[in-house]
Amino acid sequence: MASKGIVRSSMRARRRALPDDLQRAAAARLCSQLTRHTVFTNSKRIAFYHPNDGEIDPRPTLRYAWSLSKTCYLPVLCRTRTRRVLFAEIQPDTRLRKNHYGILEPVVKVRDWLNARELDLVLIPLVAFDKQGNRIGMGGGYYDRSLAYLETRKHWHQPHIIGVAHHFQLVDRVETDQWDVPLDGIVTDMHYYPVP
Repeated sequence: MASKGIVRSSMRARRRALPDDLQRAAAARLCSQLTRHTVFTNSKRIAFYHPNDGEIDPRPTLRYAWSLSKTCYLPVLCRTRTRRVLFAEIQPDTRLRKNHYGILEPVVKVRDWLNARELDLVLIPLVAFDKQGNRIGMGGGYYDRSLAYLETRKHWHQPHIIGVAHHFQLVDRVETDQWDVPLDGIVTDMHYYPVP
């Protein structure tokens, strides 16, 4: 099994190499895959992400969510706690600016940011994943730290955590770490994988 670093490097290069037309087609298929599942249809507050580094684009799904009057959010880097994300509501006219990683975030007042526990569904971009629900992210641990509280919950599980990726990012097996927050499922442009 290749190390996380090797898998991360090769998958990032592969998704960055996708031409724009294939990215757009994958984004449309992703929307079709995700929006037919009850985890999406039953969710009222959904956190998306702004695509970066060749990530599959969830914005067609975001626009569809708006058409259903769902409340949508994007992650923002927390400035007061180390390596965590909070979530800010986004509307079609919300101004965005780049954070220090070059990823666009909503420009909203800090008092309006939400914790993940206030959401119904959080979509997390993946670098690689396996069918058991193990994942490789960008390596910063932002989502793991922000969602670590889910490990201590026995009866109340909010939000649902769904990984999002291009189908080619599926690998045979992902090396895991004890701090990895498990996913509830993974959706690609070709398939939905429930976590066993």
